[in-house]
Amino acid sequence: MASDRILTVPNILSFTRLVLAVVFFVAFEQHWHVPAFWLFVVAASTDCIDGWYARRFGQVSRLGRIFDPLVDKVIVCGGYVMLASAGTAIAPWMAVVVVVRELMVTAIRAEMEKAGCDFSAAFSGKVKMVLQCVAIALVLAERAWPGMTAGGIGVAEMAHWASWAAVAATVWSGLEYLVAARPLVRP
Repeated sequence: MASDRILTVPNILSFTRLVLAVVFFVAFEQHWHVPAFWLFVVAASTDCIDGWYARRFGQVSRLGRIFDPLVDKVIVCGGYVMLASAGTAIAPWMAVVVVVRELMVTAIRAEMEKAGCDFSAAFSGKVKMVLQCVAIALVLAERAWPGMTAGGIGVAEMAHWASWAAVAATVWSGLEYLVAARPLVRP
């Protein structure tokens, strides 16, 4: 059951992630690629912590159910838009796919919750989020440390493949949410 509490550890972590996202955007815009990389990694990492903490210690709140996914969308959509506009492995059309999926799922979630249906994040949504964050982190790493390799593979090549994997997971997850929302359109 979600509570009406506002000042919970998970909500504070979500707020911190939002602040880190804004600082990340500024750092990237200023071409401070190493700090931008670390800001993104820290911000994205707190997403796992706040959800676990909320469930583990009974701090699930109504605000958190709205605020946490909103902050996720800010950092991921913002990251995709910024990186796509900078001419990276993330193409502009990929950013559009990510943003459209997030808007669609937000609308579906609002309608499902209004109808009294549970619309918690599906496994595909979690996979999508991880792959999107990996893609963003790899693109940022390539900007921060050009020419870097890991295991004989260039980070730029890894960023390319991670970007495609993230888009595939984004489409998969979006389709899964559409199927889950069928009760909304049935008479």
